[in-house]
Amino acid sequence: SMDGAPPPASPAGLSAFVAVSQLLGLTLLATTGAWLGRYRGGVAWHSPLQFNAHPLCMVLGMVFLQGDALLVYRVFRHEAKRSTKALHALLHGLALVIALVGIIAVFESHRAKGIPDMYSLHSWCGMAAFVLYLLQWLLGCGFFLFPGASFSLRGRYKPQHIFFGVALFILSITSCLLGITEMLLFKISDSYSHFVPEGVLANTLGVMLVAFGLVVGYVVTREEWKRPPLAEELALSMDFKTLTEGESPGDGSQ
Repeated sequence: SMDGAPPPASPAGLSAFVAVSQLLGLTLLATTGAWLGRYRGGVAWHSPLQFNAHPLCMVLGMVFLQGDALLVYRVFRHEAKRSTKALHALLHGLALVIALVGIIAVFESHRAKGIPDMYSLHSWCGMAAFVLYLLQWLLGCGFFLFPGASFSLRGRYKPQHIFFGVALFILSITSCLLGITEMLLFKISDSYSHFVPEGVLANTLGVMLVAFGLVVGYVVTREEWKRPPLAEELALSMDFKTLTEGESPGDGSQ
């Protein structure tokens, strides 16, 4: 802070939940890698193993990085809002790029093997999640990151942005669960019901995806863990409101 005093401590329990989320997230990635490496032959681009880049990219981008992007406003509570916004947008943007690589992998793999595209429930939900996620990112950048949107317009859009952020995170995890089930039924349908190690490992991955989603969801929806506005942000927002809306600083507090 400006007077040299240390910033206030994080609310009780927040750091522990964030730590658990990161531990779960890294375990998710390790488990996905172990499944693909041990039972599916690993990952390679221009080869029959190209498909395996798809689950790895989707878990990394649409689950882990998307979840971390949602947590940014809880973790960086005392940094400048502009920097926090930029990191939030950057992580979402990185998730989109990695997810796009995963989508290219599955389409190229299907083309090489003569497999039809976009017929399964997993593919419908997954593509909807990606397209809506891209739209959400573009709208978020337009409203909040780049100057131009009026204060009242931002205020009206913000609840929608928050709701769809959480909803798309849930849809992404749901799509992953559908994808895991579909992959197991394609690859080990004869032995899946016998609790073979691959099936147990993939089911465990699914349970961890749900656990990661629940922990992140709890952190971002708990009211008292929301990022408090800094004093200079309140002053700036009032100045911005006066300039763009022609209202006095006392009008319509947010």
